[in-house]
Amino acid sequence: MEQDVIKIGIVGGTGYTGVELLRLLAAHSQASLQVITSRADAGTPVSQMFPSLRGHVDLPFTHPDESHLEQCDLVFFATPNGIAMQQARTLLDAGVKVIDLSADFRLQDIAAWEKWYGMTHACPDLVGEAVYGLPEVNRAQIKSARLVANPGCYPTAVQLGFIPLLEAGVIDTSGLIADAKSGVSGAGRKAEIATLFAEASDNFKAYGVNGHRHLPEIRQGLARVTGKALGLTFVPHLTPMIRGIHATLYGRLTRETDLQALFEQRYAEEPFVDVMPAGSHPETRSVRGANCCRIAVHRPQGGDTVVVLSVIDNLVKGAAGQAVQNMNIMFGLPETTALNNMPLLP
Repeated sequence: MEQDVIKIGIVGGTGYTGVELLRLLAAHSQASLQVITSRADAGTPVSQMFPSLRGHVDLPFTHPDESHLEQCDLVFFATPNGIAMQQARTLLDAGVKVIDLSADFRLQDIAAWEKWYGMTHACPDLVGEAVYGLPEVNRAQIKSARLVANPGCYPTAVQLGFIPLLEAGVIDTSGLIADAKSGVSGAGRKAEIATLFAEASDNFKAYGVNGHRHLPEIRQGLARVTGKALGLTFVPHLTPMIRGIHATLYGRLTRETDLQALFEQRYAEEPFVDVMPAGSHPETRSVRGANCCRIAVHRPQGGDTVVVLSVIDNLVKGAAGQAVQNMNIMFGLPETTALNNMPLLP
């Protein structure tokens, strides 16, 4: 029986994750874009703002008050934190499935969320229902979910790198280190001094060392694997590139194991995780534009330290691509639908 076309709404289609969603969904055989909202740009053709979508997306932006999102099958929120939690309940009550690309439903600890995000949560009762949308861990739950919290970009790269080691119980969980670098698009499509070309180009810096919003999300995801709290130091850095995340992960081995075989076996059936040959050094540009996480695992000088290199495109596997992957799972479609495109090089 042929799958009905999925009617899609996007709230917040003017940012980088929004336009990435549009790029992927415009090529999706089972998705029909119905409405793309924007309060500030209502009436403007989407292809006028994003000429890359000319001939592919012929909708204008619609004011949220006139969007009729309740008529969609699925609504993506590609919005700043604090928006989805205001609107999700109405949509869910109307039978609409929701995938939130912001952080509104990622943290199960409401008090922690309110501390890190600096606002009161509007619908804490829905947080418990939300399924964390990392398919490599939660595929079965995503399949039956009506509300999916799409993971953050850093948490995706870091968790996929650590999970095989934690599941196998071969590293000390008290002293994990995640040293991660991101391109400037991770900061969003807004005017901000730190991401101006003259500020970010030809420069490299750490930020959020004392605490970054993605830290509790990473800790929560890894603790779900181990069943207990763990010690994690997470240091993000800003790099002078547009797309890409490179996470270098460190752990201390507690027993002997074939690390290469461990990773290859864990991700053997995963279409979007590529475990590279032993000795490899994955590059961010090898995943640019693709919904792929490339991983290499090292044991320098045969010592007791394991080093995992994990790279993703922060806008694809780190955001919009993962959201489409979740949509495919929720609607029983082949997981790779609209996500088989090859990375762009150079």
